[in-house]
Amino acid sequence: MSWKTIAVLVAALAVGFGILFNMATRLPDAPAHQVFVNGEVLTMDADNRVAEAISIRGDRIEAVGSSAEIMALVGDDTLVTDLRGRTLLPGFVDAHGHFPYSGMRVLGVDLNSPPVGELTTMEQVLAALSEQAANTPAGDWVFGFNYDDTLLAERRHPTRAELDAVSTEHPVVATHVSGHMMVANSAALAAVGIDADTPDPEGGVIGRVPGSSEPNGLLEETARLPLMSRMQDISLLDTYRLMKSAANEYAAVGVTTAQSGGVTPELATGLSLFSRLGVVPQRLVLFPFETEFGETLYNGAYDPGDYATDRVAMGAVKLVADGSIQGYTGYLSHPYHTPYHGDAEYRGYPSIPREKLFAQVAALHRAGYQIAIHGNGDESIEDILDAFEAAQREHPVADPRMILIHSQMSRQDQVARMKELGITPSFFTAHTWYWGDRHRDIFLGPERAAVISPEKWAQQYGVRFSSHLDTPVTPMAPLQAVWSQVFRQTYGGDVLGPEQRIGVMDALRAVTIDAAWQVFQEDNRGSLEPGKFADMVVLSGSPLDEPMNMRELQVEQTLIGGATIYRRP
Repeated sequence: MSWKTIAVLVAALAVGFGILFNMATRLPDAPAHQVFVNGEVLTMDADNRVAEAISIRGDRIEAVGSSAEIMALVGDDTLVTDLRGRTLLPGFVDAHGHFPYSGMRVLGVDLNSPPVGELTTMEQVLAALSEQAANTPAGDWVFGFNYDDTLLAERRHPTRAELDAVSTEHPVVATHVSGHMMVANSAALAAVGIDADTPDPEGGVIGRVPGSSEPNGLLEETARLPLMSRMQDISLLDTYRLMKSAANEYAAVGVTTAQSGGVTPELATGLSLFSRLGVVPQRLVLFPFETEFGETLYNGAYDPGDYATDRVAMGAVKLVADGSIQGYTGYLSHPYHTPYHGDAEYRGYPSIPREKLFAQVAALHRAGYQIAIHGNGDESIEDILDAFEAAQREHPVADPRMILIHSQMSRQDQVARMKELGITPSFFTAHTWYWGDRHRDIFLGPERAAVISPEKWAQQYGVRFSSHLDTPVTPMAPLQAVWSQVFRQTYGGDVLGPEQRIGVMDALRAVTIDAAWQVFQEDNRGSLEPGKFADMVVLSGSPLDEPMNMRELQVEQTLIGGATIYRRP
């Protein structure tokens, strides 16, 4: 079942069974008036003011101040919460992720290796897929996600033949942890018409058996897109389970604004409907994929209002200019540290050729859209900067806020150019924890690895930025994103580029107010100031007290518009 079909069915449910469905999924109501007192209130305002208490009327913040000042506003019907020294701060804003796909665990099998999962050998990966196949009706798709070839003892991808051994009765697919490649068995390849005669698509590679043109199962970048589209054909019930699982996960870690950073029209419709029905309580920012919305973006047929609700906003149009460093598909100016397949000159490749990128950026910019472009390698980032500079020269915009997603290998000269061009990077700083050791030892070498996600350079040049987790590539854990910006420690215990570390308050801003600013939502969320939405999170302690231990802090309560959507059991 496609997302489009699901959208129609959900709409039918909303009409035919609206009362019962609404009772089952309705969002909690906010108290008419509530206050939180005797705490550490990190406002994240322009002065990073720290207060003691806050007052909320309905869904909006009324006042922030001392406990005495806020208690003076209390009436007979006011709900008073004594924070008892705990910390209250703005709800976390997901600057870049792929909601609701962290909910995949309810549909597929987790193939992660440490520090996220436990699988360390190919035998374990295949056994997990085989168990999933044994519990799946014949003919249905078997799906595993987030295997990492560099963390398996064999240091390789699964093969088509190995997935055929898992099952010939099911299409079987395993996606790489980067999200930029996947491996399929023969049944899955046949389902999308990929065979020995299928040419590599623009911006992608179909892996081949050595010495032949026969696919070996590995599909890189754009070559994987037909499979991704086919795998979205899920039932209405599974869609609900996926959405609900992701929403619950995000609520439990304090995320009040989630992002789906690259949606189809059908997914945008589905998210909008499930938001209206209360299944997803978070505010959502959706980035439409240029490849999926296509000509409608230019001929006037695209209307963001078709998808927008009081909690859903259509944001920047997204392009993907290259791939992933840990997948060897990020586009670098100099070769990878460890040669890929023995090719000492291999630098990765662009997903969009330079001339086509220029044309797409110019057309979108001319049409008045905010643009978000995925770029990891420094050569890809150079193409993006050049393309946007040309577009700005043709059609100047005073405050474009073009988002450069990941910006992993940004050089110092490129960060300086971002300031000149009105570009804002969203750094995937947690790379230092999840892949830092391998970036240094395998992909990039010590010198380049030390300056991945260069947030200190961004500060020095006055470039405003956010930090994200690219969930489900890594788990949704906002305090991990903050911790990684502050310490840049690897899973192996080393510090990767200490000169790029930033302070705790600056790191917190990158997952609150600066992330909201990046998508033009700073006037209504991201900081605790009068008039803004009461989107807040209560932590068990303060990230300022013992920053090294901030990842151990618990989310006690998450509120959206003053309504509690999560309370720690």
